[in-house]
Amino acid sequence: MTIKEIINRISFIRANANLSARELSLIIGKNPAYITQLETTSSFEPSLSTLLDILTVCNVSIEEFFYHDIQQYKNDKKLLDFFSTLSEKQKEAIIHLYDT
Repeated sequence: MTIKEIINRISFIRANANLSARELSLIIGKNPAYITQLETTSSFEPSLSTLLDILTVCNVSIEEFFYHDIQQYKNDKKLLDFFSTLSEKQKEAIIHLYDT
């Protein structure tokens, strides 16, 4: 994942958390323009601890943030959780249906 993709995801999760850039900046203890700078300046990168703070505030797990399709993460996770409750025979039947 490129830094640009990381920044785009930060913007996405911030918007989904209904937070303005200023609000998020203040909540994570940064200056009021921090997130705006992060989202608009290509040479501005967050530290790992800042990224983790942002994820915590936006209620997004690390797994979700780095999932290949963040918009589908919750649905895919529900399916995987459901699939894990099935017996081996049930799983094989579903896979067989998928393959045909």
